[in-house]
Amino acid sequence: MREYILRRVVSMVPVLLIVSVISFGLLYVLPGDPAIAILGEELGTPETYQALREELGLNDPLWVQYGNWLGRVVRGDFGTSIRTQEPVATVLLRRAPISLYVGAAGLLVGVLIGLPAALISALRPGSRLDVSVSMLALGGIALPSFWQALLFVYLFAVLLRWLPPSGYTPPLTDPWLSFKMLLMPAVVLGTHSAAVIMRQGRSALLEVLGQDYIATARAKGLAERRVVALHALKNALIPIITILGLQIGGLVSGAAIVETVFAIPGVGRAAVDAIFFRDYPVLQGAVLMLTLAVLIANLLTDLAYGYVDPRIRYG
Repeated sequence: MREYILRRVVSMVPVLLIVSVISFGLLYVLPGDPAIAILGEELGTPETYQALREELGLNDPLWVQYGNWLGRVVRGDFGTSIRTQEPVATVLLRRAPISLYVGAAGLLVGVLIGLPAALISALRPGSRLDVSVSMLALGGIALPSFWQALLFVYLFAVLLRWLPPSGYTPPLTDPWLSFKMLLMPAVVLGTHSAAVIMRQGRSALLEVLGQDYIATARAKGLAERRVVALHALKNALIPIITILGLQIGGLVSGAAIVETVFAIPGVGRAAVDAIFFRDYPVLQGAVLMLTLAVLIANLLTDLAYGYVDPRIRYG
């Protein structure tokens, strides 16, 4: 197990390196100039502008800039935010727990909705309930997150005034207010995950329920609840866990939209703000952090296979 984890951790290094090269190159294709973003188009003299570009290292060749940046990253220095003059590591570490809190809530919503829906649909295939749940799942997959977020704000915050429209409150500061502020972002994040979990979970359960050992368990007189819980669901968890691992990546990418719409100060919001302000160090650090989160989620998914199915061994 330790050797497998070590190999997986080592394999993350080239992935992060490739992502860093791509993100670093694409950032400099974007229009705009960080020096102008700092000074303003009507502020500063040409001499001040050139001095600032020299200070930021923007006049160096691209490969030199990348090498300098990568050398600092290896030492744990992600640079300084062009916008706030704070260390990038400080900015991201302050925002990472917020994104983790919102993302975990979204994943929980997806599991609590998607897994029961998959069970209900698989136990009654072809019924009206199955068709209705499948249609809702397709709608959840096709529904854009930004549109759903805006719709929720208009319905529950503006019209009904049940929930705050946006913002974030730490759960330890005010648990009830934090829950109300978290509810809409978590449901928006969890809708797509619930739909995918339902569709894939239904297929996995239908396949397992058609196996001979399920028929044998039923022939022994076991209650249907025990057959489903102890035999069918456990053996269908492998594909469901795989989908959960993939959905974590989707939650990471969707967090930027949700955090922006609901004004949540997470890593995704920091990346979006960095794009508008041409704050390259923050954006580069955010991309690496989000990539690392996806890689860790995939590693945890692979490790979960061994706990669900003892026949799986890590050679």
